[in-house]
Amino acid sequence: MAERRTNNRVNQEDEKNSKFKRTKKKVCPFSKDKDLVLNYKNAEQLQRFITEKGKILPRRVTGACAKAQRQITKAVKRARQIGVLPYTMD
Repeated sequence: MAERRTNNRVNQEDEKNSKFKRTKKKVCPFSKDKDLVLNYKNAEQLQRFITEKGKILPRRVTGACAKAQRQITKAVKRARQIGVLPYTMD
């Protein structure tokens, strides 16, 4: 006889085959490496935190904590202001 599901709960076998799999939580790159310092003059470092079109990536994508994300945003905006990074990329 087949195993019955009760109360709409899925058994463990169904969870293994689920298309929705949990991803690992991202760790803040600045909390992980204390020697890593964000510099608004370093365009190569800031390229990691912007899209191909020049938008600043959100926290859920970068994995940065709130404090680090504010620093990233401030550094990218400063770099744009002095001309190190473009406002938009074509």
